[in-house]
Amino acid sequence: MALSKISDIRRSELRQAAFAVMQREGASATTLEKVAKEAGASKSIVLHYFRNKQELFEEAMREGNANLRLAVVKRLNTAVSPFQRVWAVVEANLSEEFFSPPNGNAWLSLCAEAPKAPRLARLQTIIHARMHSNLLSGLRPLVSEVEAQKIALTLSALIDGFWVRLALGDKSLTSRMALRLAYDHLAAVLPSSSLEDVVLT
Repeated sequence: MALSKISDIRRSELRQAAFAVMQREGASATTLEKVAKEAGASKSIVLHYFRNKQELFEEAMREGNANLRLAVVKRLNTAVSPFQRVWAVVEANLSEEFFSPPNGNAWLSLCAEAPKAPRLARLQTIIHARMHSNLLSGLRPLVSEVEAQKIALTLSALIDGFWVRLALGDKSLTSRMALRLAYDHLAAVLPSSSLEDVVLT
């Protein structure tokens, strides 16, 4: 049992190290050697826990998304209205805690690897599906099913677009600005009676 626990801890450390390297250098420049150095381990140790670079990338994507997923869930659990459920997803994805150039660099570079890595592509699909589902949970009580689907897709694409601009070095796009633009979009497509004021710090 102890060995299993130690194994889980070591895998977590290596996932974190891989994501840290990707934040600095992007996925294409991330090597097993660099991950090993970041973690204070040897390449053989990395290969002991991960069969290859592709498996490590998949786990790094999970690592990068884990805290964001928890932040979304925390906000959803405290939401008391449909609009708050929609805003919980938007706010978590664009908050200063996550919406930063290093995270954008890591995320965009991992997405670029997805077309040649089926498991990575599948994980990306799951992440997008989760976001879509979470948005729909708040949108369905407010608009028709057709409109809910349309707004959810547009909003998730808007969020993805902000992350791409961030990763490409657009220093004018701050978390506050992205949140304001997302709110303005919601104000344009949702019934005015459903809107609630939000505080943008």
